[in-house]
Amino acid sequence: MNTSLHYLTRPSSLSENAPLLIMSHGYGSDENDLFSFAQELPEELFIISLRAPYPLPPFGNAWYAINFDAQQNKWNDVEQAVSSRDKIAEFIDYACEAYPVDPNNVTLLGFSQGTILSYAVALTYPEKVKNIVALSGYISEDMFPDELESTRYKHLDFYCSHGSVDQVIPVEWARKSPHFLNDLGIKHQYSEYPVGHGVAPQNFYDFKNWLTERI
Repeated sequence: MNTSLHYLTRPSSLSENAPLLIMSHGYGSDENDLFSFAQELPEELFIISLRAPYPLPPFGNAWYAINFDAQQNKWNDVEQAVSSRDKIAEFIDYACEAYPVDPNNVTLLGFSQGTILSYAVALTYPEKVKNIVALSGYISEDMFPDELESTRYKHLDFYCSHGSVDQVIPVEWARKSPHFLNDLGIKHQYSEYPVGHGVAPQNFYDFKNWLTERI
């Protein structure tokens, strides 16, 4: 099995059955962005940081195109998003074969567009993941299957956070996530921080503690 996605790894301190953390960056960034968190996260984690498949000249990458029309309304290329969703799901299988990790202890960590994709992977392929750290993103239901069966989601656990003055993705969009997850009976924690489109130090500390308790 191989993969079409470029990525970076930080090996685990464990020689087998390591908990796996897969990072997905935001629009216009690359695999180096979230990888800067790696040295501060628990050493038991086997960490992989992915590069999104669509290049954005002159630099950076995207999980899917965001288009602007004449009225400056943004719309997402859902076909590309679903393709990226499936690529990440296939990558989980690839990583579990290629590295000494525990397929039953997989965490997705996303930022912004990477969070939107992490939600989509978890709710489409729940059997492949356990924990989701959803930073500065929102739930985009057009990237999910038509039918969501809550019985498939009982094991999932989400940490969701957002900047209360986010100028890129309005906090109102993120505030819909807890209601959506509640309706499906999915465990979650939702927090806001007084920052824009980024991860505040306290936010990092809080999700690190949340994750450490769950691996």
